[in-house]
Amino acid sequence: MSAAPAAKRQKASSPDDVASTPYKLIYWPGLPGRGEHIRLAFEEAGVAYEDTALQEDAVQQVLAQISTSNLAIGSALNVPPLAPPVLEHGDLVISQTSNILMYLAPRLGLVPDASNGDADAIYRLNALALTALDGLSNEVHDSHHPICTSLYFKDQRAEAIRSSKLFVKERLPKFLGYFERVLRVQAERDEANKWLCGAQLTYADLVLFQCLDGTSYQFPRAVKQLRDGGAYQRLFALHDAVKQRPNIAAYLASERRQPYGEGIYRYYKELDVVPEEDPEEDAKA
Repeated sequence: MSAAPAAKRQKASSPDDVASTPYKLIYWPGLPGRGEHIRLAFEEAGVAYEDTALQEDAVQQVLAQISTSNLAIGSALNVPPLAPPVLEHGDLVISQTSNILMYLAPRLGLVPDASNGDADAIYRLNALALTALDGLSNEVHDSHHPICTSLYFKDQRAEAIRSSKLFVKERLPKFLGYFERVLRVQAERDEANKWLCGAQLTYADLVLFQCLDGTSYQFPRAVKQLRDGGAYQRLFALHDAVKQRPNIAAYLASERRQPYGEGIYRYYKELDVVPEEDPEEDAKA
């Protein structure tokens, strides 16, 4: 009984079918969120995609995917997603940002050419992307919602101030330092290597760009201080280089780019802190 679906999936994954099958990104409207990593991959590759966040029924489409009544959409082999982003591509429906990017990147030319003999590059890239998402997305979000995501900021303001101070003092330099070290290793291997995985931009660079960009929105003073300090020159050069790529620059200037606001990255004046300030004293304010 399982042979037919497997054969169908193999056929749908052939190069001709994949190239002609439209991509559909399902995500919440009005904020970049985790869906932004998927958008950047499509935009850099110049590949057409449907973005439900720009449609009138955006919320309804997300709710249809994550509803407890959703048992399967598309192929019977699919499992219902817990949360967006969700990618539909033919019969395939998958969720989780890193998982979607691992699926898309080889199809969009955002991994090193397999002819270089590195068949395991996708796993190295996934490790880099996951690290960026852990430290510069999940932890940044938790800085303004340290107790629970269901509570309003005002209900955890003191805790958020302390959490943010500790994040910019301890965690932010740790993650920036890690990626600076990765870039330094690449440059030592070959001075032409400007990206996380050699001389070619990959999806991991796009993920890191978006994470650093969002973190800069939430913590502008701290990021500026760290940038001006000069210890992370390669990292900020990567951010600037991604921002200046023709397709990305055009996208960032377009109305398709969702503004920061109520998503992962949120600006609160109280949390716009720098490491030398005392978290204990401000938490009492």
